[in-house]
Amino acid sequence: MPMEKLKSSKGKEKVVKEEEDPMKAEQAAEEEEDDEGDEEESSSSGEIFSDIELLNENPSEDSLTDTQSESVELTDGEGNDVSEDDDYGESMAESDSSEDEVAAHNTVGNVPFEWYKDEEHIGYDIAGKKIRKKVREDKLDSFLASADNSENWRKIYDEYNDEIVELTKEETRMIRRVLKGMAPHPEFDPYPTAVDWVTIDKAEHPFPDAPEPKRRFVPSKWESKMIVRLVRGIRKGLIKVDDKPKEENRVYLLWGDDRNLTERHHIPPPKPKLPGHEESYNPSLEYIPAAEEVKKYELMYEEDRPKFIPKRFTSMRSVPAYDKAVRESFDRCLDLYLCPRTQKKRINIDPESLKPKLPSRKDLKPYPTTCYLEYKGHKGPVVSISTDSTGQWIASGSNDGTVRVWEVESGRCFRVWELGEAVQHVAWNPSPELPVLAVSVGQDVFLLNTGLGNDEVNRRVDDLLHVESRMAHDEPGASEAIISETIVKWSRDDNHGAIRLNHYKTVSSVEWHRKGDYFSTLMPYGESKAVLVHQLSKGLTQRIPFKLHGLPVSTAFHPTRSIFFISTKKNVRIYDLLKQRLIKKLETGVREVSSIAIHPGGDNVIVGSRDGKLCWFDMDLSSQPYRVLNCHPKDITRVAFHRSYPLFASSSDDCTAYVFHGMVYSDLNQNPLIVPLEILRGHASVNGRGVLDCKFHPRQPWLFTAGADSVIKLYCH
Repeated sequence: MPMEKLKSSKGKEKVVKEEEDPMKAEQAAEEEEDDEGDEEESSSSGEIFSDIELLNENPSEDSLTDTQSESVELTDGEGNDVSEDDDYGESMAESDSSEDEVAAHNTVGNVPFEWYKDEEHIGYDIAGKKIRKKVREDKLDSFLASADNSENWRKIYDEYNDEIVELTKEETRMIRRVLKGMAPHPEFDPYPTAVDWVTIDKAEHPFPDAPEPKRRFVPSKWESKMIVRLVRGIRKGLIKVDDKPKEENRVYLLWGDDRNLTERHHIPPPKPKLPGHEESYNPSLEYIPAAEEVKKYELMYEEDRPKFIPKRFTSMRSVPAYDKAVRESFDRCLDLYLCPRTQKKRINIDPESLKPKLPSRKDLKPYPTTCYLEYKGHKGPVVSISTDSTGQWIASGSNDGTVRVWEVESGRCFRVWELGEAVQHVAWNPSPELPVLAVSVGQDVFLLNTGLGNDEVNRRVDDLLHVESRMAHDEPGASEAIISETIVKWSRDDNHGAIRLNHYKTVSSVEWHRKGDYFSTLMPYGESKAVLVHQLSKGLTQRIPFKLHGLPVSTAFHPTRSIFFISTKKNVRIYDLLKQRLIKKLETGVREVSSIAIHPGGDNVIVGSRDGKLCWFDMDLSSQPYRVLNCHPKDITRVAFHRSYPLFASSSDDCTAYVFHGMVYSDLNQNPLIVPLEILRGHASVNGRGVLDCKFHPRQPWLFTAGADSVIKLYCH
């Protein structure tokens, strides 16, 4: 853009600004402050402003510094100040000039500049003539020019048109606002006041967002045809219109004599089924059952037994009387005698009074509502995700045999491990001092060093994970609960720089203790050794001293106490690890338990099931569910609690995740408050599977969901 063009536009902008509403006095004051700081900025024009590389991609040109980006003044070619009146005059002179005086602009389009690398021109103007390349100054001449001219820092190189463009004051203001993370235009309000156009608190019907269709404003042709049909029927006498319809007398004497009534209300009895050949006194031989079949009928229950068994008689005189005639007559008379004749009053209850009074969703914010970011990179369904204790990183495992670590805020994939087999579960160590990731793959559990943290933390983790192939039972003084070599084998995996725990059955899940030294593994088909507890610091493995009643589904540690939860398909058992005894047994009453989650307070548990039910248990209240929520039409795959916010969520194969408000009060006389908040959608169904896992951010009210469509989504408030 030529210098005259920039000045012309600047002059016009100044004129428009003088005619604006005086309400923008604050903006004008800000511009005056920028003008006062121009002298200080011009003295430091030799510094390099690295963030301006978005506008100036040529490394030989000088760019803006942080101090220079605060304010810019308008100058001419010699560095002298130019007032607004001069700008306006030059802009008026610019408007009178013809189009021939305007410099030729490149019209080559969106073409890579590598094509003109060895050519003498850079493109073509509007007339089709070649635009010659200009002679560029070398770095030494550019440095000397920047030292001699204090205004040289304003100039940037336009690679597209091969010319030097000088930035105006308005353009520098826009650059400064962009570098500060603000909108380019000061009149733009990034946080407008929200206007609630629709009030849903007292609404009886949902308010649709779709625009009104055209058919609602156009007379219906089908209704007009129906009116024509009715008019013709009335004219022909087929439809009779009476002023007052005849009222039927619905009152009659229930116990009176029918002879005194002028009108009889005859209700015909239902027509019985006509008898067939099998009910004849002399049926054919194919209808008569054999003796074995008759004995089989006698062994059946009365409701399953056939009502009539065909028999054969020589004549009608040989047919006996109905054996149950006297009994049925007595039962009929007994029913008539005991028929109640009292009048029962109907209880009038307002249906609205039966609904629970729940608080408004606006008062329960913040909670996740909108999909903010997607993490794409897996080639198969993402079956498990886990966040670290700081909330900066998230790990994911997929059926494609890879484990990935993502940066939460940017969505960047930080590291990838190729394990060669479908991943079952990933779990991050809750201790911030040990960035260790536990991954279950088939019959193996890998303890991976993520490499996150400073050098001292990584050195400590390497020393912790550097173990030789040893067995847990080889430790001196081991107890009887130590597992033998055939069950678990600790070894060093040099390919991934991790510890490898080889089990004798497939491991489905891994759960960490709150301190980060102990973790449990679950083998659903491991029988008596299905649940094992491992110690990372000593490399020991031992089984729990409890008998498992049923097939285990999931396990969990208590967040504050030495209590261990084991859920089977039908119930949840709670054990005390110190006293080694059963504390409580929670009866779920569902078809099959899929997952459990423990409230951060430790007194409440939520259980997800395969039939779409979510059960909330208050362990201080009862062993039966406090609330049962029928929220999902398909299987619930995962349930989760938030660590600090009163939120819990559930994910299902119906490609949705439900977010609930669950407030637990310190007053024991007050029951927990459960309010459904939001239904999160966005995942696609693949082979009948939807959302496979969900986890909350440890510090923010954000929810991560992993789907069968190999995508991880982040929902924010």
